[in-house]
Amino acid sequence: MEKLIIIGSGPSGLTAAIYAARANLAPLVLAGPEPGGQLVTTTLVENWPGSIDGIMGPDLVLSMQKQAEKFGARIVFESVKSANFSQKPFKISTDSKTYEAEAIIIASGARARTLGLPNEKELIGKGVHTCATCDAAFYKGKEVIVVGGGDSAMEESNFITKFAKKVHLVHRKNTSNASKIMQERAKNNHKIEFIWNSEIKEYLGKDKLEAVKLFDNQTNKEKEMKIDGVFLAIGHIPNTEAFQGQLKLGKFGYIEPKNEVFTEIPGVFVAGDVSDWRYRQAVTAAGFGCMAALEAEKYLAGKE
Repeated sequence: MEKLIIIGSGPSGLTAAIYAARANLAPLVLAGPEPGGQLVTTTLVENWPGSIDGIMGPDLVLSMQKQAEKFGARIVFESVKSANFSQKPFKISTDSKTYEAEAIIIASGARARTLGLPNEKELIGKGVHTCATCDAAFYKGKEVIVVGGGDSAMEESNFITKFAKKVHLVHRKNTSNASKIMQERAKNNHKIEFIWNSEIKEYLGKDKLEAVKLFDNQTNKEKEMKIDGVFLAIGHIPNTEAFQGQLKLGKFGYIEPKNEVFTEIPGVFVAGDVSDWRYRQAVTAAGFGCMAALEAEKYLAGKE
């Protein structure tokens, strides 16, 4: 029987682990299929408070993990397959065993939607990106592509023009489904060029992105386009598969929290990108992790 199980090992899960471990709860962290979350696919993180020269994403995750372990958190590299919150103790099942706990913090995060191209995974952080706020500053004076047609694509395109000299907004349809105000902002930005009815079919480059193959789905013609970077703005997928039927899922399939970190089930808390479809930043995820751990500590103290 565990006092507290934390599901996920990104900034929310590891921050929760640090706070819970310092409260002598000896939390068990189930690291998940992508230990460290989206941060491990990021190169230089320049907006983490206190890191004046920036810090590499994997290094930040590793230091948080070591800090959590220093205070007594235990990290197990297993993925959650199912959960049962219908009775206490709560049950969490992985490939190898079933764990029981008095309290749960779900910090399983979200994963960016990608195009699923052959060498995409290898080029993430090396020319292919999923977060403009994180990585746009690396493209000062360069040309990039933003893939997408919704509000996120418009917003990220506008943001990237603060740094890049040109943004090519590529969308597979001939119209955008973004709000009118976001479309107008993009259309009125002289640095943004719209490329309609087009899709990226191939990334070119081995160690880093050098070009893409663009396919026009109206003319069925393909062309090679040299480009410095590609930003994917086609949405995120919350990692909630294991909790379907157990918790209420809200907008876009994210867990719907009450008062920031509470769920409808007492003793089950939520933190980070698995419930935050709006901000999706490492620092906000860490803040939610802190709050969830403090509330879990209060909950467990009330049971004694």
